[in-house]
Amino acid sequence: MDKQARFESIREMTTSFTTVLLCKIADVSRAGYYKWLSTYETRQARLDEDTVLKEHILAIHRIRPHYGYFRMRTALRKEGLTVNHKKVRRLMRELGIQSVIRKKRPFAGRKPSVLFPNVLNREFTATAAKLKLVTDITYVRVGHEFLYLSVILDLFNNEVMAWKLSARNDLELVLETVKQLKTPKALLHSDQGFQYTTKTYAKLLEDHGLQGSHSRRGNCFDNACIESFFSHLKTEKLHLAKPKSEVEAKQLIAEYITYYNQERFQKKLGDRSPVEFRNAIAA
Repeated sequence: MDKQARFESIREMTTSFTTVLLCKIADVSRAGYYKWLSTYETRQARLDEDTVLKEHILAIHRIRPHYGYFRMRTALRKEGLTVNHKKVRRLMRELGIQSVIRKKRPFAGRKPSVLFPNVLNREFTATAAKLKLVTDITYVRVGHEFLYLSVILDLFNNEVMAWKLSARNDLELVLETVKQLKTPKALLHSDQGFQYTTKTYAKLLEDHGLQGSHSRRGNCFDNACIESFFSHLKTEKLHLAKPKSEVEAKQLIAEYITYYNQERFQKKLGDRSPVEFRNAIAA
């Protein structure tokens, strides 16, 4: 264990043991520990500030994916967050995002994109289950880091049909979510995120008998139903529980989705849960 980790352990255990004893066990000097502790709150405040900025950057990027770090800085300022462009660039790099129109260097194995027509066209109702599905990815805050949650929702009763949590916002996350479906001949609508416009994704839809549909570029309202689900998940569960690890986040999400599907009643479903509504229609 390195010295910083030992200092952190001492700080966490000082409510139960004396600092003198803990420093002796950890084989560090008290002077060194107190010097580290004097800057701890400053470091934590900086981490908290960066985390808040990252949340705003991710939210802006979803609506304006063509923003580079200069325009992102301006958008943040309009939200009352003053930060220089160098910091914005660093945070965007840490999040793994960049302007979608920025010219990228080619790399081996790159596949040309596929764009589906907007078949859904904001018609967010379905006459039967497993006819119209929507999918998207959202970020999940875990401490000062972020995980990515991919979800597929049935527009017939707003039931979550499949989901996957990952530390990486990549093509594999999307593919593994779609592979959970057992719904041939359904429409699957998404935004134009890079994962959803690859030939690999299009081939997977074809293999599963699914019809692809894409929102217009940068228009979050074309996929509003699943954005609403993400809002409920965060407001009613994640923001309250504040998971500290990927394992904890996955458990909380699983608990909420079970509750959402089986118990959480919705006005549009006649005050029934998605599963209750589906069973009532089938009866």
